[in-house]
Amino acid sequence: MSFENKNILIVGASSGIGLSLAKKLQEKGANLILASRNKPDLSGDFQYIKLDVLDMNDELKALPDTLHGLAYCPGSINLKPFQSIKENDYINDFRLNTVGAAMVIQQSLKALKNAKGASIVLFSTVAANTGLSFHASIASAKGALQGFGLSLAAELANKQIRVNMVAPSLTDTPLAENLLSSDEKKEASNKRHPIGRYGKAEDISNAAIFLLDSENSWITGQILGVDGGMEKIRNI
Repeated sequence: MSFENKNILIVGASSGIGLSLAKKLQEKGANLILASRNKPDLSGDFQYIKLDVLDMNDELKALPDTLHGLAYCPGSINLKPFQSIKENDYINDFRLNTVGAAMVIQQSLKALKNAKGASIVLFSTVAANTGLSFHASIASAKGALQGFGLSLAAELANKQIRVNMVAPSLTDTPLAENLLSSDEKKEASNKRHPIGRYGKAEDISNAAIFLLDSENSWITGQILGVDGGMEKIRNI
């Protein structure tokens, strides 16, 4: 699997899954364009664009004319009892996870079309397809993202732009550090997953690379569960 001479935009590459994806793609020879609020701590060559997806202007005008892949990695883990969720919680989760993705793709669309065979990868959550307590706000936002992604896959198929989604379960990233802050929490999370462990950033970035790879150009409109079996499997 090689990404030599392929221009890949990663939004939200400063930590977690986005940073893991950037490191792996850099090893595979990709020309990286990394957009985030903070510059990623990454050696080697890459183009950095300072970007806050909640306050976008024309920052993505700095993109190259041709873009072979786009991964939108920003996300949130806003877990609260339903009665504690405020209107702004729903709005903020929706803006970051769904509207932000839409605006980034809209501004990148010309460059993606120019590739004549590009791939977009979005990140959902197992909670959008499996009922989990305290996930009402984030599951709503990611469920909307899945609907958006499927619609976009249909609309862009004749432009040879593929759109797929990865739906992880709990993954060891800075975003989830409060959920894995003790040995007891880690062990409890291990037991919730049929495969016997919670996820690593590399588990998710490996799936994203598979979907970005042009060799897999017949895959579009898919939601790939990378969740240790949580959505589909029950250990009895």
